[in-house]
Formats: sequence, C-alpha cells, structure tokens
Amino acid sequence: MRVTRELAAMYALTFGGFVAFGAYLPLYLKAVYGLSTADAAARAAGFVVLATLARPVGGWLADRFGGEIVLSGALAVAVVCAVAVSFAPPMPLATAGFLAMAAALGLGNGAVFALLGRAVPAHAIGSATGVVGAVGGLGGFLPPIVMGLIYQATGSYAIGLMLLAAVAAAALVYCWFVLRSPGIARLTQEEGI
Repeated sequence: MRVTRELAAMYALTFGGFVAFGAYLPLYLKAVYGLSTADAAARAAGFVVLATLARPVGGWLADRFGGEIVLSGALAVAVVCAVAVSFAPPMPLATAGFLAMAAALGLGNGAVFALLGRAVPAHAIGSATGVVGAVGGLGGFLPPIVMGLIYQATGSYAIGLMLLAAVAAAALVYCWFVLRSPGIARLTQEEGI
C-alpha cells in the first residue's frame, strides 16, 4: 500500500533520527565539544527522554490539528536545528538545538501514527503499523553509519548534519504538498480502499 510505504519513510526519518542521535550524539559531543563520556551520555539520554515524551504529545496534537500539519512543523524544526548544530555553536545553543530537534522528532513520531490510523483501513492497521515500525527501527541504523563515514572522510560532522537537514527538508516538502489534506484521502482512494 503506497500510503504505508510513504508513512514508513516519514517514520524512518523521525524515529530513525531519534534512535540514531541517541546512539551517535555522545560521540559527536565528545569530538566536537570535548565532553567527558559520562557528560555526553547524560546529554544523549536527555535527548532520548525528551523525544520519547514528545511522542504522545505529537499524537494528541495530530488528533486536534491534523497529522500533516504536526508532521510538517516537526520536520521544519528538525531542518532548522540540524542546520544550526552543524555549525558547532556554543554549547548552550547546541543544547537548545538538540533538545528542540528531540522534541520535533518525537512529535513527528506521534503524528505519523495518527496519520497511519486515519489512512489505513481497520483490517490492515496491524500489518501497516508493523511495517512502519520496522522501517523506523531500521532507519536508526543508517544515519550513524553515514555520519561515521563522513566524519572519517572529512574530519567534520557538519556535512552529515547538513545531509540530515536536506533529507528532512525534502520530507517536509513532500508532507506539505502530498500528504497534507486531502493528500491522505487521495492516496487512500488511489489504493482503492
């Protein structure tokens, strides 16, 4: 089902992004800011906790205002934050940027599942949810590999963070122009549901 594939891609970005940063953020903070392992790990844990707590809020907001709007807003914040932190700003600004990104990615997670529940017929929700969740989990493995390869090749994380911003920007454009109402309804009709 096309809508399942497209929402799986959105979830790979939002959930995969937060899983990837949960794993890779300590390395980034140690390399760029010279933090101790314990301090970097504590900050990464804060990122994960905030993103996790934002998930149900994203679902609630999506129920009230529409999943496409919430997901678009979350992606826009992720773009801005990824660009901002790519320049290795002073630690207080980097902290604010990473925490805002965590909240945005968590909100996006909730919005994706709100969209999924609305777009997929009741008899297919279990399998669609399984596909979206699986792709999101796999989405957490690719960014650390890409970031590591880019860092090895260039000695900088900036290109990897800009790449994240570019992917999030592309997802934002797609979300706003294709998924936004009546986009989900149209995709569902195209599937013959």
